Amino acid sequence: MTARKATQSWDAFWAEAAPREQVEIRGVTVQVPTDMPLGVEKRIQELQDSTELEDVAELVSLIFGTDCIEEWRKAHMGLKEFQTVLTWGLARASGRDLSFAEALALVEQGDPAGKAAPNRAARRQRSAATGGHSKPISSASTASGRSRSRT
Repeated sequence: MTARKATQSWDAFWAEAAPREQVEIRGVTVQVPTDMPLGVEKRIQELQDSTELEDVAELVSLIFGTDCIEEWRKAHMGLKEFQTVLTWGLARASGRDLSFAEALALVEQGDPAGKAAPNRAARRQRSAATGGHSKPISSASTASGRSRSRT
């Protein structure tokens, strides 16, 4: 049995281990997101209501590792198409194997983040499996205090 090389740096190891799949979107080749950089979820929440192009470009850069929003704009990418790409990219970065068609369906259902349907389905599945509420309701928390007669 040969000993493993213990002196390899993390960066060298990760460069070999990380997936390198690419996809072309509106003429721009991007890495398929396979991981979410630390802090992205917080930044997404901070930027979700922003309409500033710089904020949207930052989000795209965080997900796809490149600032390709300007090339997509020049290629006449539409809003629904852009929402589909973002939905797909966020899902893939979160470890969910979502197709472009599934991402489009989520956008058309009004759920571009792709969170409502799976969460609702998961809750229903857990509830059906146990046959009841997930947490018992204590009578102490719902009971009213004993009232006394004023006479």
